[in-house]
Amino acid sequence: MTASASTQGLEVRRGSRAWRAGVELLSSMRFAISLLTVICIASVIGTVLKQHEPAANYVNQFGPFWAELFLALKLNAVYSAWWFLLILAFLVTSTSLCIARNAPKFLADVRSYKENVREGSLKAFHHKAEGALAGAPAEEARRIGQMLAGAGWKVRLQERPTGGDRPAGTGWMVAAKAGTANKIGYIAAHSAIVLICLGGLFDGDLFVRALTWFGGKSVYSGGGLVSEVRPEHRLPESNPAFRGNLVVAEGTASSTAILSQSDGVLLQELPFSVELKKFIVEYYSTGMPKLFASEIVIHDKATGEQRPARVEVNHPASFKGINIYQSSFDDGGSRVKLAALPMNGSARPFEVEGAIGGSSQITNGSDKLTLEYTGLRVINVENLSGGERGVDVRKVDLGHALSERLGAADKTVTQRTLRNVGPSITYKLRDAAGQAREFHNYMLPVDTGDGAPVFLLGVRDTPAQSFRYLRVPADDEDSIQGFIQLRAALADPAQRERAVRRYAAKAVDASRPALGEQLAQSATRALGLFAGAEAVGGASAGGLQAISAFIESAVPEAERERAAEVLLRILNGSLYELNALAREAHGRKPLPENEDTTRFMTQAVLALSDVGLYPAPVAFALKDFTQVQASVFQVARAPGQNVVYLGCLLLILGVFAMLYIRERRVWVWLAPEHGGAGAGARATMALSSNRRTLDADREFEQLRHRLLNPS
Repeated sequence: MTASASTQGLEVRRGSRAWRAGVELLSSMRFAISLLTVICIASVIGTVLKQHEPAANYVNQFGPFWAELFLALKLNAVYSAWWFLLILAFLVTSTSLCIARNAPKFLADVRSYKENVREGSLKAFHHKAEGALAGAPAEEARRIGQMLAGAGWKVRLQERPTGGDRPAGTGWMVAAKAGTANKIGYIAAHSAIVLICLGGLFDGDLFVRALTWFGGKSVYSGGGLVSEVRPEHRLPESNPAFRGNLVVAEGTASSTAILSQSDGVLLQELPFSVELKKFIVEYYSTGMPKLFASEIVIHDKATGEQRPARVEVNHPASFKGINIYQSSFDDGGSRVKLAALPMNGSARPFEVEGAIGGSSQITNGSDKLTLEYTGLRVINVENLSGGERGVDVRKVDLGHALSERLGAADKTVTQRTLRNVGPSITYKLRDAAGQAREFHNYMLPVDTGDGAPVFLLGVRDTPAQSFRYLRVPADDEDSIQGFIQLRAALADPAQRERAVRRYAAKAVDASRPALGEQLAQSATRALGLFAGAEAVGGASAGGLQAISAFIESAVPEAERERAAEVLLRILNGSLYELNALAREAHGRKPLPENEDTTRFMTQAVLALSDVGLYPAPVAFALKDFTQVQASVFQVARAPGQNVVYLGCLLLILGVFAMLYIRERRVWVWLAPEHGGAGAGARATMALSSNRRTLDADREFEQLRHRLLNPS
């Protein structure tokens, strides 16, 4: 426990040798330090490794071998793992035994003045001095004692016979002490460890595990509604300690918290229900939440009492010993209307409605798909800085360049352009086999910096991946319908044929019909390859890949560059006429020949080339929504909280006492001088300190001067 305490444990004299060795090890300081080291290492792992994540996330991040090892060792839930709780229990026991073994000795040392020390022992101290005093020993003892007491020392006087080479008579020992609270600091600091560990055990999963082990409760690993979960998965209101999440949508109430476990969840019944009246959220310019708060009403189940409260981050509400914290926020079942956009050119457009968290059944021919509404984000702040496309050396300012790279750590060279790009919808399409892809589509077109607004249609196969976005150009009405109509026309052979004839008629003089027919054949071939209607090498990939494959297979290498340039010019002209036909078919005028149309058609060619890789027959665009906010509360009953607070207070006091309070003791032995009564006294003085410092040297010199050299 202390620098002067033994590292050995309690020595039991009864029982077997193994029992005596076990008790000695358990109560030893070396065992407690080893346990504390293991807890520190486990805490580091629990901080670095995300806790209570789905098993698939660990597999994606670390691979199947390490994921299986982590799950077997419960590293995904370190603080509730059985071995962590067991180590905490052993640490409490070991430290308590250390305190029980050393505290009586420390307390006895605090109470003792050690006035029985002999004169010969005083001469062996590092700080020692001798001197002759004019007064008798009793008189000088009272004087020295009063001076020390006036300086804040606790003093005891002892009268005892002299011995050794001194003349027979009576001498006086002045024993004084100061800073003995240093010893109390050791006891307080080690007691704090016990209290903090006990508080951690109380507020951890100890009681929850006891209910699952001995109370007939089990973890629920299925799905469905909370109301449908059976009683064996629900913990009673009398559970003395728990910590879980409570999700409440606006205008609704809930009284069941969810306790996440490594292999599922447990439901915790609360003695009250929380009704969310209003959820308030404010954002920074970066899109990060600046403030979120909840206006709630707490309904007591027993009495029917209704208590309004406001819960903010770091400002919880409390009711019946249960604290309600503002943890996060979520979607509370917003209603959304989605428009299905055919991506293969053959499907028919339709609309579907649902709620976030729900699902709808759709069909794709004979295949049945499940559309799962997973998320709605009303605000999406993105960094739309285009970056540096080139540097004009005539405008380089060395001083400005250096200032951009010096200064605050958050300064970046690249200028950030933050902009709210509007709402977005996230959904999953799940097939009959249960396989699902996740999609993330923005409601409004986004200007990415090249002057052509595009709709971003994102897709990913697993949650571990980032979204890959298909950029679909917005038409002159900032709508995606222009591209969808062009995609449908590209899939229609009759429309392609009409577009080719119109292109050939405009590009070639009517007096040269042979050249016009030749151009029409080339345009038909290019448009067919691009649409995927013609196969190249046994495959009908479509897009620019098909054009490239055709050139590589049919054109000599020396002529490929020129052939590609001609073929792309023909393709672009044919697609322009195809777009005009598609617009006319829907009662719209063709696009004028200007820069905006050129940008639209350039992006449309790229999007049409990539749309064949889109892994779904339709994309769902957010058409309308009614947002419903939900607040995520953390509800906790923590009986060990006050115990931990007390432990922290003791730890602060104990560390302060150990570091800043020096224990000092002073002894002055006063014996009569040779010559008997009235001949004065011979003084032997010594000082001891638990730390040898310059302060101790200066204090000894001051005491020696005041006590042994009175004016």
